[in-house]
Amino acid sequence: MSVAEKNTEEKPRRKQQQRSLKTQQKLLGAAIEAFSENGFKGTSTRDIAVRAGVHHPLITYHFKNKEELWRAAADRIFSEFKVSMNRALQESINECPRTRMASLIRTYVHYAASRPAMHKVMVQEASHPSSRLEWLIKTHLRPLFEVSVTNLKELQEQGNAPHGDVAILFNMIRVAAGGLVALGHELKGTSGIDLNAPGKIDELADMIVDVFLPLSANEQSGTEREPAPGV
Repeated sequence: MSVAEKNTEEKPRRKQQQRSLKTQQKLLGAAIEAFSENGFKGTSTRDIAVRAGVHHPLITYHFKNKEELWRAAADRIFSEFKVSMNRALQESINECPRTRMASLIRTYVHYAASRPAMHKVMVQEASHPSSRLEWLIKTHLRPLFEVSVTNLKELQEQGNAPHGDVAILFNMIRVAAGGLVALGHELKGTSGIDLNAPGKIDELADMIVDVFLPLSANEQSGTEREPAPGV
């Protein structure tokens, strides 16, 4: 086969691969939106196909079934989240423990604001036991818990975090950082808080840091709030 003939055959194959990838991305985006709004049981694959603007049989072609599509959608949300958190950790690796944790909290808040579906999916799945919840905990949530708890214990010892059960403390921070964002519509209706207003997410992140990472007695004198790093 000549080079020209080979190139002629490869071009349609590349176009097909590009179309296939584009379809997968459409389906994942629609699935994230649908699952976060209606939960796994309340979402049909037909609804996802309609949202994505693709033919319904393409779901089983690309993802076999709804369960596999749900896991792929969750993987996409949490993989992007891990990338953001790891970047923040690397950028603050030489900082003091409090500054490192503050950077992670701010990154968490900003990611939750840009991807409210993450916490909505967690709330949907946490309402009852399921194999999906077990998988979500094992694959994505438990590793975050273990890393964060180790850092929080160090901060408790230094007087930069409230004393008490460190697991409860971690989850209080997590809910404050992401849960409030997921409740954005309700917050606006009951409290007049518009988290989409300019600077409001930064204000939320600063308040979480101030509440959960207080300065130690030795640091409080003459110390101003540390500037929020770019996230």
